[in-house]
Amino acid sequence: MAAEPSGAPPAYVLTPVAPFLNSLAVDRALARYDLAGSVAHAEMLGGVGLLSPTETAQLVSGLRRVAQEVADGRFRWRPELEDVHTNVEVRLTELVGAVGGKLHTARSRNDQVALDERLYLRAAVSSVAHPLLDLQAALVDRAAALREIPMPGYTHLQRAQPVTVGHLLLAHFWRLDRDLDRLFATATRANVSPLGAGALAGSTLGIDPAAVARALAFDRPFENSLDAVSDRDFLVELVFDLALLGVHASAFGEEIVLFASKEFGFLERTPSLGSGSSLMPQKRNPDAAELVRGKAGRVVGDLVALLTTLKGLPLAYDRDLQEDKAPVAGRGSPPRPRWSRPSARWSPPSPSSRPGSRPRPPTPSSSRPTSRSSSCGPARRSARPTKRSGRTYGRTGAPSPRRSSPTCPAALSIPPGPSTRGPRSPAAPPRAARHRPRSNGRSRPPAPGSPAGPHPCPRSTERSRLSRNS
Repeated sequence: MAAEPSGAPPAYVLTPVAPFLNSLAVDRALARYDLAGSVAHAEMLGGVGLLSPTETAQLVSGLRRVAQEVADGRFRWRPELEDVHTNVEVRLTELVGAVGGKLHTARSRNDQVALDERLYLRAAVSSVAHPLLDLQAALVDRAAALREIPMPGYTHLQRAQPVTVGHLLLAHFWRLDRDLDRLFATATRANVSPLGAGALAGSTLGIDPAAVARALAFDRPFENSLDAVSDRDFLVELVFDLALLGVHASAFGEEIVLFASKEFGFLERTPSLGSGSSLMPQKRNPDAAELVRGKAGRVVGDLVALLTTLKGLPLAYDRDLQEDKAPVAGRGSPPRPRWSRPSARWSPPSPSSRPGSRPRPPTPSSSRPTSRSSSCGPARRSARPTKRSGRTYGRTGAPSPRRSSPTCPAALSIPPGPSTRGPRSPAAPPRAARHRPRSNGRSRPPAPGSPAGPHPCPRSTERSRLSRNS
């Protein structure tokens, strides 16, 4: 029998079922977060006196070297070591010697992997939020440009009432807006540190879970150790949010497919829609929209798979939970958000910060139409009250910085990679954020140097023009 790798726990290596137990192909995406949690844990052990200052420094230095190897792509993954935790632990022991075995003091794989997954969730929400914000801003810009272009509205795919192109685009905007709200709420609820819960009942050693929670920018440590290592409800919420986002994206893709067809003819056939046919050169297929529609089904399947895995499990850790990673982290580690600096700490978005950090289209104060000329109300070119209701339809826009980035706080403890945030092109000035109206119904004043003036509501009153073109 071959010798076991140096530093590897014997129970995890060279067993007949080792290939079946191996999860490295999936959970290696958690390496960055596993290292961040290990650094915080080592510093906590030193802070409470369970490790000497020399041992703490050795462990932190070794973990930083491992983190740099992972970031540079130089880390040698060993398939015979069944998971990311063992790979990191063995490599650390090779670098710092026997002191590497002390890293696991007062820590179980159960609370360790729960921590990794919560850190992964925060980074995943950040990586999804940025392109969604960009898409929202693009929808607002196009809706403003096309606010008076009429088109038929459909029920049962039959022409029903006239609307405008801008009105249709803003319908997709508000779907995405609710998707973002759900993602941020999920990240906020998941921002609780499970480290210190141990296998299920904590530790008899004098550890300080609150110190780890502070170091990793969590709101607080766990309330109940058994719950902390048992439930994966935060992962279910994340996958549900992404599945619903996929459903909304699929509906948008379906409209593009329909509108690009000859039967509708609303969209021109351009290379951006997709590719041509291998047999019929006159065809241009909307491949991108069709793939968006198709890929959404995979996320819905991930949600069903995760719920099915969890449905029959008792409290505490069961090996079934190894299968929770494929629906969540099976496609790799989320990229570092482009707008965040590596040293940024994560903070949950507060309700007061949300209106100024996301694009907002101009909308009426009430959903009731105030004119019979259109189902979505009259167009207004100034922020003046209407004669009928006295409500304000216009809104000013003011540039505002984006919300602070919810990123993995690995940079607090391990050397971060280079920032992926590039310089802003001179041709792309900062985008003005649209604000929600305050409770008194008044618009926010424009900030100094911002483009003043209201954004007209994307409605059209030209009923005859709509009728002719419908």
